[in-house]
Amino acid sequence: MCRTLAAFPTTCLERAKEFKTRLGIFLHKSELGSDTGSVGKWSSKHSKEGNFSEDVLEWKESFDLLLSSKNGVAAFHAFLKTEFSEENLEFWLACEEFKQLRSATKLASRAHKIFEEFIRSEAPKEVNIDHETRELTRVNLQAVTATCFDVAQGKTRTLMEKDSYPRFLKSPAYRDLAAQAAAASASPAGGSPEEPLHT
Repeated sequence: MCRTLAAFPTTCLERAKEFKTRLGIFLHKSELGSDTGSVGKWSSKHSKEGNFSEDVLEWKESFDLLLSSKNGVAAFHAFLKTEFSEENLEFWLACEEFKQLRSATKLASRAHKIFEEFIRSEAPKEVNIDHETRELTRVNLQAVTATCFDVAQGKTRTLMEKDSYPRFLKSPAYRDLAAQAAAASASPAGGSPEEPLHT
């Protein structure tokens, strides 16, 4: 192994290997929106659920609408995996789940697990937050409350909204889903997509 690679921490090398594997899988698929692509399979599987077309078209209206939709979160997560930044959404979701806990014992236990998985330096799914936020969160764990991750969660949410979300909306995967949704909502029930909707 060359000296440059040897100087990297093990976690960086593991992430690089994971990146290479995922990239290979991603490149092996023909087109994200095609019948053989992962998002194509995902959309056909989930399009049977009610109001899928309306759901997809609402995602572009606001990041909040995307996050409030189970289908939206699943599609956004699939997109983030292609960018190797799914830890941001996973952390945000873990915080949302954490806030619902009512037992003080469970709250403390879960808080430490979230910190170890996402916040601490060199964490397996370390999120991109500044040192001050990381330190504030560490201090908050000394007296765990349902709000101890609020600052870190807010910064991660802002990062996703300003950075990943616009790219998601411009991605071929989302544009394909939106086109399918628009075609489905424009066609009468049981009719073919080519037939215009008469109102």
